[in-house]
Amino acid sequence: MLDVAPTELLLVAVVALVVIGPKDLPKAMRVAGKWIGRARGVARQFRSGIDTMIRESELEELQKQWAAENERIMREHPPEQALPQPYLSPEQQALNEQPGEPVLVEQPEIKDALATPVEAESSAAAPVSEPAPAPIALDKGVSLEDSIPPSILEPAQPAAEPEPDAPKAKAQS
Repeated sequence: MLDVAPTELLLVAVVALVVIGPKDLPKAMRVAGKWIGRARGVARQFRSGIDTMIRESELEELQKQWAAENERIMREHPPEQALPQPYLSPEQQALNEQPGEPVLVEQPEIKDALATPVEAESSAAAPVSEPAPAPIALDKGVSLEDSIPPSILEPAQPAAEPEPDAPKAKAQS
């Protein structure tokens, strides 16, 4: 494009020094630098605008291809008919129709899967020290955290520290 050899650049610098003079040369160089910067900014903006337009046209083409492929697949494989609903007893239908009623969920019994048969029989025969937990009632739309009592959610209190005089008394006796 614009090929400027070092000797030509040196010749332009000498002519500028003679014509403009050493006093106004820095100001002229600043003005020239500003104009060159603006020209580069306009060129960069023009190039990014062209790139954006190309990218958008490519995306439109891809969307058209995807839509055509989707239509072809839907023609080849139509959606299946909805499966019939299973028969529900009147009690089950009543449960489904009453969204405000809480659903009771019992907690499952946990068995030790790694225990030997002898250990399993002895643990099954051993009396349970804690009563079985009550079923948890959850309303639809209520999270489990909302149904936990606040006493369980409170952090544990630190253990009381022993009095500092107690170790000294033991050491003296």
